[in-house]
Amino acid sequence: MKTERDRLRNSRAEASQRAGAGLSEILLTMGILVVLMAVVGTGFLRPTQMHTPAPRRSHCRNNLKQIGLALHNYHSDYGSFPPAFTVDANGQPLHSWRTLILPYLDQQALYKFIDLSKPWNDPANATALREILTAYACQSTTMKDEYTTYQALVGPECAFSVAPKQFRNFKDGTSNTVMVVETPSEMAMHWMDPRDPATPFFLKANPKPAGPHTGGGHVLLADGTVRFLIENTSSETRKALSTIAGGETVGEF
Repeated sequence: MKTERDRLRNSRAEASQRAGAGLSEILLTMGILVVLMAVVGTGFLRPTQMHTPAPRRSHCRNNLKQIGLALHNYHSDYGSFPPAFTVDANGQPLHSWRTLILPYLDQQALYKFIDLSKPWNDPANATALREILTAYACQSTTMKDEYTTYQALVGPECAFSVAPKQFRNFKDGTSNTVMVVETPSEMAMHWMDPRDPATPFFLKANPKPAGPHTGGGHVLLADGTVRFLIENTSSETRKALSTIAGGETVGEF
């Protein structure tokens, strides 16, 4: 028969086991809560964090890298970069280079849906006009969802013109030639719009209004790299960066 001492010893052991189990349950619960908080934080804090400068700049940098890769893949398939815009029989602009590289931005379905024989804003393209493309959106700007601030430098001496340019045309070097720049909200335009009025803006040192980010904006170079161009970069350097075969010396930027 169990003695009173035995019963007391067993009671203490059971109590100790219950206490240990209770502590383990508490620690397990706390661990689960920590994990859940981390998951919830990742899901719900990220949009808030995107309103801070660093994530927004990173987002734009990644967008421009995607655009650069799309342009290079287009060149691989067609033997040249896309023209600044397509034209009709009368030389009137129809569609932007941004539309032409859609298949290389995982937007093949949207590209096939667009009637390239009609102007970008023709009723036949009304559905495409409502499409919002994150690859063309800068989160540092205040603009309509279908608009973009990523614009090409367009001109006879620039990377984009009506005549498509090839790598061999970049006599100044692809690492010294800007193709696409970020513009401020005031210059935002629909991503399908074939106009790109960025060149005069880019050529000015300390342009007003300033770029979309504090201190300047990103530029996509013809070699596919993305650099942050500060707003007080000299007009001489900007001019050198804008031409494909001007023979200028590119300063520090």
